[in-house]
Amino acid sequence: MRTDELIDQLATAPRPIRAGAVPRRFAGVAVAGALAALVLVLSWLGTRDDLAQAVTGRMFWMKATYTALLGLAGFWALERLARPEGVPRKALLFGAVVLAAFVGLGLGQWLAADPDSRMRMMRGGSWTVCARNILALALPGLAATLLVLRGMAPTRPTLTGFAAGAFAGGVAATVYGLHCGESTMVFVGIWYTLGVLGTGALGALIGRWALRW
Repeated sequence: MRTDELIDQLATAPRPIRAGAVPRRFAGVAVAGALAALVLVLSWLGTRDDLAQAVTGRMFWMKATYTALLGLAGFWALERLARPEGVPRKALLFGAVVLAAFVGLGLGQWLAADPDSRMRMMRGGSWTVCARNILALALPGLAATLLVLRGMAPTRPTLTGFAAGAFAGGVAATVYGLHCGESTMVFVGIWYTLGVLGTGALGALIGRWALRW
């Protein structure tokens, strides 16, 4: 089909889209992705033994706030990128500021620590599996997000795929906190961030061809 024929078909009896339809769809995907990640945590990883006590502590909620804000940045970017020529500049800047702020806090914590404990703070007890687990938990949400995007009109498939991955990764990382007992900003700033950005990279790779018109 020629381009002009495709344009003629798209312009024939266009149907108006209800206001707020795009963010509502992504909100639904966020809920579905969180539920899928929760099911995986409960059936595969299990919750941390001290969860009841952990939810009363500051670090539990700092982790959750950080990863939820990364997911929110992805959500905001997707809301822009799902439209032709959407501009996600503010959303990407917001995500970069959130990441830089938390990583900066982690660096400050690391510098203030005793030199003998710095490596332990960085590696914790699960550094080899943390980013991988977040990526695994994010896969259902990433697949659902890309499927929803297929019905929209993104014009920058690679960037849109990255935003989809950051969105799904942020949601999954927040749920992963129910399992993970690591309690230093250094650890979270490195390995949680890598899990979210790794999901973003996977989303960019898949979106490059899956979201092309």
